[in-house]
Amino acid sequence: MKKLNLKNIFSFIFLLTAFCFHSNLHAQANKDTDQSIDDLKRQIRSLQFNLSSIEKGTMDILLFDAVRDIAITDKVYITGPSLSTQQTPNPTAQGAGNPFRFYAYVFIPKDYSANQKYPLLVFPHGGVHGSFDTVYIHIVRELIAQGYVVVAPEYRGSTGYGQGSYYAIDYGGKEIADTHASRNYMIDNYDFIDRNRVGILGWSHGGLHALMNIFDYPKDYQAAYAGVPVSDLIARMGYKTEGYRDLFSADYHIGKTAYEDVNEYRRRSPAWNAEKLKTPLLVHTNTNDEDVNVLEVEHLIKALKAEGKENLFQYKIYEDIPGGHLFNRMDFKEARESRLEIYKFFSNHLKPNKPFSSLNDFKVAYYLK
Repeated sequence: MKKLNLKNIFSFIFLLTAFCFHSNLHAQANKDTDQSIDDLKRQIRSLQFNLSSIEKGTMDILLFDAVRDIAITDKVYITGPSLSTQQTPNPTAQGAGNPFRFYAYVFIPKDYSANQKYPLLVFPHGGVHGSFDTVYIHIVRELIAQGYVVVAPEYRGSTGYGQGSYYAIDYGGKEIADTHASRNYMIDNYDFIDRNRVGILGWSHGGLHALMNIFDYPKDYQAAYAGVPVSDLIARMGYKTEGYRDLFSADYHIGKTAYEDVNEYRRRSPAWNAEKLKTPLLVHTNTNDEDVNVLEVEHLIKALKAEGKENLFQYKIYEDIPGGHLFNRMDFKEARESRLEIYKFFSNHLKPNKPFSSLNDFKVAYYLK
């Protein structure tokens, strides 16, 4: 047996120590790099939220300026239900369980009389993380011109109000109650609102809000319109991209995929709640919709028919109307013809003071000759 060479042992120990030291340096460098990347991501997210808030402030100026000749406007700060359980990591913390705070736009006809009663239209915006913006202004003008008071809730999840609002999203859940809270706020605070003439209208995700509101609070609305409404989240998860599905399965949101909890997605889908309809309803969709595939709305229509609701709802499936998802929110003649159908429907149920009966009546909203 050979004797151990002390020099070789020391050399081995030195090399092992050097290797470990280098490995630790490399690991620390990787850790520092990961931390730097995480810090950079947080800074970018913070910047995005700040820019979104600035954009919302600019949008408010444009919104109010666009209707100031025809409407009295306000932006009120109101409350809805508290955050969901998964969004409250410390339920015993100070303020935990408090009602969620959000804004809502209020539009009142400039020539209103406090001695007269007016119908109310609740107008939730669309988008997974959207907000009420100038795409709706011409519609607000048309509603105001007919004598409606309008409230447009910026429910939880809306953009332009920082991380608190963004991460509070509860798609098809408590956000629906926020929209209903805006309806209650108007009735509780404006004596000239007729509580027996309240409608709700919305497009896309706003259409889902309209549907789920009349399903959850049928006695509080006398009519509803749902334009190209998101109607079946299970089907939607099937034809949308992985990135879109990730929005819903995020920890701060539903927290699970449709595969992991299909019943939760059913609960939040109008087509799977069709048996609850008790309110007169009008539904529009478009076969070339690039966002809400027509199959979702077809499922809703078939479900309503299967539940024997034909006497309560009307629908129209438009064939390849220009504009796709936005077709009847736009400014061309066919879009106004479609909106005239909506206004006549609401007029039958809500009796505004100056209802539109033809395309010529649209001139009143824009002072056209």
